[in-house]
Amino acid sequence: MAYTDSLFQLGMDLTRSSTAQKEDHGQSAHVAHDDRKDYFIERDGHRYAGTHLIIDLFGAKRLDDLKHIKETLKRCVEVAGATLLHIHLHHFTPNGGVSGVAVLAESHISIHSWPEAGYAALDVFMCGSCDPHATVDVLKAAFKPNKTVVKEHLRAGSLEERSWITAAPKKVPVRVAKARRAA
Repeated sequence: MAYTDSLFQLGMDLTRSSTAQKEDHGQSAHVAHDDRKDYFIERDGHRYAGTHLIIDLFGAKRLDDLKHIKETLKRCVEVAGATLLHIHLHHFTPNGGVSGVAVLAESHISIHSWPEAGYAALDVFMCGSCDPHATVDVLKAAFKPNKTVVKEHLRAGSLEERSWITAAPKKVPVRVAKARRAA
């Protein structure tokens, strides 16, 4: 009960939706663990964890329209051939910016918008056979930017698959730990 009361004080009432809790739950992707495949992508003889597009829209329109943004994210998922698990969007006031994410079985699409500046920053990260590049035309049609900048990053491109498993985290230098204790 104390947990629920604490959440309510933070504006998160578990018994009803709030503006910050408008969510769309897609179909869950069920994976059979016995025959699970990896979803790495291969290009030019190299394996990658996925393709990550960093997209900047300048001079864009409708960046404060929550319904339009939600429908645009759904359309992006569809054209990329991805599987939507969940959408969560938050509409900020007074400027009307939107931050949100479409969680996919194959990764995610995120958006952060500044309608007062006509600017939106999006990340489209997908693995497997999905086509993240197909989302760019959908975004251009939906938001009609004057300028679009797309950067591609192939995630984990310099690492061999086995090194992911054996790589150990770096230790915090002793001098940093001592400085923290002194403060």
